[in-house]
Order: sequence, then C-alpha cells, then structure tokens
Amino acid sequence: MEWLTGIRTAINYMEEHLRDDIDVTDIAKQVYISPFFLSRGFALMTGCGIGEYLRNRRLYQAALDLKETDEKVIDIALRYCYDTPESFTKAFSRFHGASPSQVRGGAPARVFLPLKINISIHGGNQMDYKITPMFPFKVIGFQRVFDNETAYEKIPEFWDEICEKYAYNVYAGNEPSNPYEKALVDNCIGEYGVCIDDIGGGKFRYLVAGKYVGGEVPEGMVVYEFPRGDWAVFDCIGPLPDALQSVNTRIFNEWLPGNPDYEFSGVANVEWYDCINGEKTDADYHSAVWIPVKKKS
Repeated sequence: MEWLTGIRTAINYMEEHLRDDIDVTDIAKQVYISPFFLSRGFALMTGCGIGEYLRNRRLYQAALDLKETDEKVIDIALRYCYDTPESFTKAFSRFHGASPSQVRGGAPARVFLPLKINISIHGGNQMDYKITPMFPFKVIGFQRVFDNETAYEKIPEFWDEICEKYAYNVYAGNEPSNPYEKALVDNCIGEYGVCIDDIGGGKFRYLVAGKYVGGEVPEGMVVYEFPRGDWAVFDCIGPLPDALQSVNTRIFNEWLPGNPDYEFSGVANVEWYDCINGEKTDADYHSAVWIPVKKKS
C-alpha cells in the first residue's frame, strides 16, 4: 500500500475501533505495513506514537461521554478498554488535569481531535540516497526486545550498557579478556544497530551488532542473516543522535510519500555507524540508514 494512504487508513481504522482492544499489530495488518515501520513512521510524521494516539483519543471521547451522559464511570472506563475504574481515573486525570467527576461537574477537558495527515513534500525522492543490491550477509550482536512506544528512550541506554560491560576494556587498547570482548573486536560490534520486526505484539528485536565473520557465538549473543535484495542507503553527516534522527524523519515525511518507484520490504533495517573515523559528536561524523526496499508493482 502507498505509504501516505497507509497512514491515513491506519488513522481511520483506529478511529473506527476506539472501543476495541487493538494494538499496532492489528493496525499494521490492515495496511500491509510492518508494525515496526508503521510505528516509527507514524511517530516521526505526527510526533505521537500509535499507543499514545489511541490512549489520547479514547480519553477525549470518554470526557465527552462524561459530559453528555449520566453513565457510570466504570461503564465508560470499560468502553474505552480500561479494566478498572482506578486505572481509568489515573490515566484520565493525568491527561485532562482533572478527575472524571470534576470534568462531569464542568471542569474543562483537554481536546484531542482525530489527526488529519497532509504532507508538503520538500525534496521528495531527490533525497541523497542510493539503491544498492546486496548479497546475503550475517550480523552478530547483543540482543534485547523493545516496545515500540518506549524504544527511542530505551535503546540508547542499551548501547551504554553494552559499551560499559564489553567495550571499554578493548577500547583502552587492552587484549580481550572474555569471549564477548573477543566477539566484539573480531566482528566490529557497534558498527550496526539492527531493528528486527518479527515477534509482534508491538515489540521488536534490537541488536547492537557487527558483520559476522565466523567463529564462536558466545552464549546470549545472536546471529541474524539478511537475505539478498535491494537496499535504500541514506547517508548522514553530522553529530548523533540529531543528524540521524533528522534523516529518519525526512525518509518518512519526504522520501516515502514522494517516491514513485520504491517501498519498504522485509522485516529489518540497519543503522550504520563509522567505527573508524571520528567521534559520534563530531560535526562531520558519517553514519547511514539502510532500509530494504522493493520496486513498486
């Protein structure tokens, strides 16, 4: 499905199912887009995650129901997918700045209307990218499962954890002292950040990874193989994370809506980091986003 149409269809589907217990996996099935790409693209285009959008829309509709009806709070809570009046009241009060009883009594409620997606394309498919055919390749890395809603905050913490545990010793020029440090050195782990969307439930696998050159795979580490195919490679020059985030935003706001030839394929994508030249805070630091693509039929 064409990207912009897919996002609009996703919004319409959410609006029609505010009273149903749906998640990003259900929505992605309706638009034939990977849950990971849908979540990331939706957030970058709208500034609001899919889960957050559903919560906010439900809480706004609940406020209207409170003002316009005499229904019990528990009935309204259950209608908008809250299991208990307590969980509903807590979420409602945090969102509106007033309790359900206060809003029913006349306190103002926060307005959150359905999104309308309009794209003004600047650059379109003229973004600085290239389509590169790649043979199958394997990556090895440290893996953790993340939630789509909190990944942006949690993934940098994961990188810091891996660096502290396994990288600082060898970065200081010392010989590897355990199999994990050896794997890190041998496979240049840290060159790739890999997102793999194959478990569903609004979650995805993330690897702090490098290109697998063979040899021992220490317990707890994983190897993932990418099939042969075409990749869209978007180069990025500038300090991280801002420069790479800007490129990601342009991919979803400009390249996808304006590109007549290519669409996403596969279930994984790669962020590449230059592990040899410069520091990630340098103004001329080189990184890239690699996305598997296919020709539109």
